[in-house]
Parts: sequence; C-alpha cells; structure tokens
Amino acid sequence: MKIGPVEIPTLARLAPMAGITNAPFRLIARECGSGLTTSEEMDAAALLTGHPHADAIAAYYPQERPLAMQLLGKDPDLLARAAERCQVLGADIVDLNMGCPMPKITGKGKGAALMRDIEATAVILRALRKAVSVPLTVKIRGGWDDEHLNAVEVAQMAESEGVDAITVHPRTRSQRFTGKAPWAIIREVVDAVSVPVTGNGDVHSMEEARRMAEETGCVSVMM
Repeated sequence: MKIGPVEIPTLARLAPMAGITNAPFRLIARECGSGLTTSEEMDAAALLTGHPHADAIAAYYPQERPLAMQLLGKDPDLLARAAERCQVLGADIVDLNMGCPMPKITGKGKGAALMRDIEATAVILRALRKAVSVPLTVKIRGGWDDEHLNAVEVAQMAESEGVDAITVHPRTRSQRFTGKAPWAIIREVVDAVSVPVTGNGDVHSMEEARRMAEETGCVSVMM
C-alpha cells in the first residue's frame, strides 16, 4: 500500500489508541511487523500551546518512521496550524480523528461528531490540505448511529477535498466498541472511492486481517 509517497510494506498496521500507543509501544509494534504506526490523538490546541502532555505524545523514535500523527479538533485554523506543526516535527502523514466515540470528545464537536456536519468538515479538510504537503488521511466510523450511516458520503467528501487515504472503523458512534463490526460498510467505502482504504474492527490475528482484506477489498488493516 502507498499513501502518497509513503510505502507501507505489510498488510497490518497499528491503530492509534489514546493512553496506549506511545513511542515505546509503537516501536515494539514496528519491530513486530507493523507497516505504519500512528501517534495517540493530539488535541490541536494543546499541541500549539506547547502543553507538556501534547509534546510527549508527539515524541517519537527515528526507527518508527514512517509515522503518522493524529490530530483531534474542530476548528479549521487551529487544526491547520497544528498540522503544520506536525509536519515540522517530522510526521510522514497527518491524520484527522473523525472516529473517536467518547462523549467527552464528541460533546465538544470533535472526533466522530465531525461526521454529523459534512459541510463544516469539508472546510476543515480543505484547510488541512492547504497547510501540509505530506499525505493527509482520515479515520472515520460507519456513522453517528444506525439512522445515520454516512461513511460512504463522508469518504467521498474527504476524497474530493484531497485526502490521500481513509481508514474505516464500521461501528457507529453509538455502538462505541460493542457488538460486531459490520465489515460490509468497509466494502461500500472501498467501492465508492479511488484512494486507498484501510479496514479496522474485530481483527485479532493475521488470519482475520487477510480475511478482512479479501472480503472488503481494503488494502491495509489497522489492528
């Protein structure tokens, strides 16, 4: 798989997980075969103000690269400036978190809440695309809830705004991490866009990762 000029040599790669995927954890995953690693989510405002916690999240080992840095936010200007900061720090890819389902995040209009207002999110992605020259990616969910399954619509908008690749976790925001991940939604996104799609959800082994790729057509699997 390639995301812009960034080559990802293996099928499976590590997912960003808040409070877990710090630099030592990511380095171990890289040594174990992860083709790409992603930082924990970084709040755009915190990164710009030099908050010690954000600086710690942004730290990485040179051996980890290629490395994606994931941003969290809703303000186009703050996110654009934070993306520029990530690029200066050495991010090979900048990723926008559009999938976090936690109420403390969505209640502030961030994470999965970005899927509720496609026009506003298009403005965000436009600002991010102008701000950085490295590849820009997003991670989305199936939708807000079962009545609003709009992953395809959001993915098509993201592609039109210049996003280089999309990761799909097909559960809805309301599901959080419960129930079964409906892989068919990943297939729908794959069929709807021309950029590379990474699948995510209910993959616990390389055998399951290969099965997800076969069933959905995704070219990468995030675990």
